[in-house]
Amino acid sequence: MAQDLLVGVDVGTGSARAGVFTRSGKLLGRHENPISMRREDANFAEHDSTQIWSAVCQAVRGAMAKAEAAPADVAGIAFDATCSLVVLDPQGQPVSVARNGENRWDTIVWLDHRALAEAEECTATGHEVLDYIGGVMSPEMEVPKLMWLKRHLPQSWARAGMMFDLADFLSWKATGSLARSQCTLATKWTYVPHQAIGWKADFLAEVGLEDLIDKADLPEKASPVGADLGPLTAEAAAQLGLTPSCRVGTGVVDAYAGALAELGPLTADPARMNRHCALIAGTSSCVMAMSTQDVGMKGIWGPHLGTILDGFWQLEGGQSASGALLDHIVRWHAAGGEPSAERHRTICDRVLQLREIEGPALAERLHVLPDFHGNRSPLADPNALGVISGLTLDSDFDSLCRLYWRTCIGIVLGIRHILDTMRQGNYAIDHLHIIGGHTKNPLLMELYADATGCTVIEPKTPDATLLGMAMIAANAAGLYPSLESACLAMHQGGTSRAPDPQAQERFSRDYRIFLEMLKQRQVIDSL
Repeated sequence: MAQDLLVGVDVGTGSARAGVFTRSGKLLGRHENPISMRREDANFAEHDSTQIWSAVCQAVRGAMAKAEAAPADVAGIAFDATCSLVVLDPQGQPVSVARNGENRWDTIVWLDHRALAEAEECTATGHEVLDYIGGVMSPEMEVPKLMWLKRHLPQSWARAGMMFDLADFLSWKATGSLARSQCTLATKWTYVPHQAIGWKADFLAEVGLEDLIDKADLPEKASPVGADLGPLTAEAAAQLGLTPSCRVGTGVVDAYAGALAELGPLTADPARMNRHCALIAGTSSCVMAMSTQDVGMKGIWGPHLGTILDGFWQLEGGQSASGALLDHIVRWHAAGGEPSAERHRTICDRVLQLREIEGPALAERLHVLPDFHGNRSPLADPNALGVISGLTLDSDFDSLCRLYWRTCIGIVLGIRHILDTMRQGNYAIDHLHIIGGHTKNPLLMELYADATGCTVIEPKTPDATLLGMAMIAANAAGLYPSLESACLAMHQGGTSRAPDPQAQERFSRDYRIFLEMLKQRQVIDSL
């Protein structure tokens, strides 16, 4: 076989996944390995980057075995990951980000909210960089976490010599290159890619990070998404079960990989692009949209240039807890238990039965605001809290199912709120491409169409995120003349579901209540 197989790697919150693809985008083999997370409390979460790399290597080897692929046949590989912050010393050894000082925990997880105060300080500066993150700094971004690290763990800051977004760390482990992705730096580090000087030294100095560029060993210029970072090192090739002739593509934050796979092919018809967005939905949810125009709006991250494809602007909205919220509801309820995939299926099946019995009005007086871990978009309020209205003394399994159903509705109405905000710009979104774990939940998939009014498109590929990374790998390996060409050639299509017109009135009522609850929460908070 010619050297034209491709490997995509996706590191999420709880696991590392790898897939082996043909140059036409067909998935030949996929493997997944769990990764550890240390939770000290609700606002602190840490990973072990050494363990993550080991899980990545096992996932790649497992995917290669399932694909029955020879190492010499793999032309390229690329990595995406959550926007978690990895801290190493100048020799590449782990530096603790944990309050207990244990060096193993060298990575602050994206969902960590330890830097709430620092994020507010960044917002208070009113600096130009805020124009590209919706006007408000999120504690999930890297700058406030770096501020926290410098203030609260000065011994770790003193030892540090390299700092990476997790995707860039994986590229460095694979190649030894200290290049950083335009996607990671622009979306999470306040780098402004469309200006001649991307790093804003005055902002960094104002928030006490005047030494960041040297301390983190950051480049003056970011590398374009999909650029060839070079071949695997001999050591990395041996660990991954590949060869040193395999090229490595500049990676992205995980949600951007799925967006690339689904929105990238739309470059063939840019006039349609503003009608489509990608919803990457798993533990959390990200709403990704692309445009040829530089249009920003309060509460939505962006606009960023070239963070998915060169020459296009991108917006990102999201929910910090969506799948994680459903897990929480299951654990929290007396009839819940461990939120396994089987438990979720059992609850969904019972909800469908209850709807057959009770009709569309099932639990219609029960309402949920899903902001249990803050509101990322469009309110940009990390201190926002979840709300449940309409509880009774019921604690049996059916009461769990009713609460689960109405929590699903709350999650989807939160996405509708984000879409409505995006529509205030030059976006006319009526197509929603859904990627990730939520595609396995029949309640959510139905609601994403009926409660948003959008046509829902589910990719035919078994894993669109991994396919997006395979597209990047194909570009780095030179199998296509451009990343856009790779997207067009490797796209696998999808199936569409139109919204049910008969459901519109019911969910419009729920949405009015949802918006009223947001107002009432604000009133209560003000008291």
